[in-house]
Amino acid sequence: MATPEFILALRERIGHDQLWLPGVSVVVVAGDGRLLLGRRADNGQWAVVSGSPEPGEQPGAAAVRECLEETGVAIELLGLTHVGAGEPKTFPNGDRCVFMDIDFVARPAAGAGLARVADDESTQVGWFAPDALPEPLMGSALRRIRAAQAWLASPTAPTAFD
Repeated sequence: MATPEFILALRERIGHDQLWLPGVSVVVVAGDGRLLLGRRADNGQWAVVSGSPEPGEQPGAAAVRECLEETGVAIELLGLTHVGAGEPKTFPNGDRCVFMDIDFVARPAAGAGLARVADDESTQVGWFAPDALPEPLMGSALRRIRAAQAWLASPTAPTAFD
């Protein structure tokens, strides 16, 4: 995932100190149940669409934007599946952060377009049956997929807040 300019500007001021950052992800589910995943350029793992909201951007709008930017697929958000703090993370350059994960479930919008690699953050993009997910799968992807499936099975159930 490319580092947004506003984070680079913060890093110039605070160095590698830990940042508390919002992060969004979206599990996109097609009508036949297949899931939209991308193979990340930074670590080679398959993952759901994710990214960082720009300053002042609403989380839902960020999820929709990230999906279109990364996969070329326009989506319609269906619900919020999880909100919680991720584990502290240290990047290879020494930058440290904790993401506030805000996870959504969505479906392709009418006329959504074909899934394709649409930026430099992914090396592959595709639709996968839930029982045939590609490897290696990013650790957080399975939790996010399960939360989306639970929401789809019972949309009135409470959202998970850790």
